Amino acid sequence: MDPTPYLALQPAPRIVFNALPGRRNRPRFHVADGAGWRTVTWQAYADGIRDVALFLHDSGLQRGERAAIFAPNSVPWITAALAIQAAGGAMVPVYASSTAEQAAYVIGHSDARFVFVATEALLERLLQRWSELTHVLRVVVLDDALAALPALHARVALERPLPSLEALSERLVTWSAVCTFGAMRHAVSPGTFARLLEDIKLDEAALMLYTSGTSGPPKGVPLTHRNVAANGSDWLHCNAALLAEPEEEHDVDLLWLPMSHIFGFGEACLGNTLGFESWLCDPMEVFQRLPEVRPTVFMSVPALFEKFATAAQAAGDGAAQRASLAAMTGGRFRFLLSGGAGLKPEIKQWFHDCGLLIIEGYGLTEASPTLTLNRPDAFRFDSVGKPLPSVEIRLADDGEILARGPNIFAGYHKDPVATAQTLTEDGWLCTGDIGQWTEDGFLRIVDRKKDILVLASGKNVAPANIEMRFADDELIAHAVVYGDGRRFLVAGIWLYPTALARWCAAHMDKLAAGDAEAMLRAEVAGRVEGVNATLARHETIKRFAMMG
Repeated sequence: MDPTPYLALQPAPRIVFNALPGRRNRPRFHVADGAGWRTVTWQAYADGIRDVALFLHDSGLQRGERAAIFAPNSVPWITAALAIQAAGGAMVPVYASSTAEQAAYVIGHSDARFVFVATEALLERLLQRWSELTHVLRVVVLDDALAALPALHARVALERPLPSLEALSERLVTWSAVCTFGAMRHAVSPGTFARLLEDIKLDEAALMLYTSGTSGPPKGVPLTHRNVAANGSDWLHCNAALLAEPEEEHDVDLLWLPMSHIFGFGEACLGNTLGFESWLCDPMEVFQRLPEVRPTVFMSVPALFEKFATAAQAAGDGAAQRASLAAMTGGRFRFLLSGGAGLKPEIKQWFHDCGLLIIEGYGLTEASPTLTLNRPDAFRFDSVGKPLPSVEIRLADDGEILARGPNIFAGYHKDPVATAQTLTEDGWLCTGDIGQWTEDGFLRIVDRKKDILVLASGKNVAPANIEMRFADDELIAHAVVYGDGRRFLVAGIWLYPTALARWCAAHMDKLAAGDAEAMLRAEVAGRVEGVNATLARHETIKRFAMMG
């Protein structure tokens, strides 16, 4: 593919509309609908972006203000994201796995003026923290969860004060009502949306992502349209050889990565640029959908690539393994990208032996997100690749990887102290990772300076934020959380000797009549579950060991 026409830096919403004349009636998304699929054309997609942007503009979203999305993947999700940007705002994704406390923190800290929410469970979490959402003008409900509002209101109101159902309803609006309003607004003033698109500046904030800190609450990372577009342009320049000509044979992808993460959002935006036909898929249905959709493009965290290899290797010799892989995946893979965490070199080598190159790189949210990349004409499976064309990389005296370029963010939202710790005065990003150059110019990650765990699913976890939740427990002296590169978190638990003696004395009769070790483990398990109840699902401790 000749990447030249696609390398110009553009705000994400403008890309959709610039390409619309040649794609208008083609499918952009397919959405599971009962036993079949519902198709969303490029025209319907673009109309939705336009209508929601006009609603936001008329409802008071000012340039540079933020609007949050708290929902699982859907066409309305990506539509709302680009509509926020088209209206001059910055999109703030909130992980659908977030607890009520975590979601309220992100929405409040970002000063979000609008919130898009889907599912009864997530709407209920918003209601649980409604008193903290004073900055929010309107909440847009993306699905039919609003029908459950009376029951949700009654349930939450039993535990905490809520406005009356009528007062609450005044700040809630359905997705269909938003789209209807925007369509009417466009009919009355057809030039307004074009002016909004034209007014977007590359150096305005496009999105703000929240990333785990080593301690304390997550930090807001504002990224400009220029940051993201420069990174996307570099990425296309490096990978063009593996992608189809958009106007000839467009690629098909199975989009299951959460769009609330920059990896999933980036896949959706890449599809906008190159004209992908994207089939939206629940993460739990990936293996079921692959043979049906037969994608040419597949982007994933390492865990799924490892499952493919393990399953295929059990099929027999090399030919049988390749046949098994083709049967599992549909047999049309052309472009594979692994991200979010490191993929084992032996897995990459096995795929390459099967005739498939998995592209892998390195980066972080503050870099929009990619810094280095292996590429079709230059790769080493024991490395994270070479720097992107517009990125400078150097190693500090202690080996820390420092990066500079147009993709690097300018500083954390409302956190000058953290900004000063992360960005040098001359603009170098301190990544917190320790690197090493190979003799032929590839970068290796050899250690982590920052105390962040990256699960095999790509989720980042700050163990200190979990460990500190045991600080007030009178029985547990220390909890050490581990799980880097693994599927889930585990913990080592140390008990206070004196507290343990008191506990044993208080339960002497039961201990004498039963299995003392099992009873103690059950007691600790209950305390671990109490902490788990305050955490997002990926942060929970799945197993623990009694230490000492």
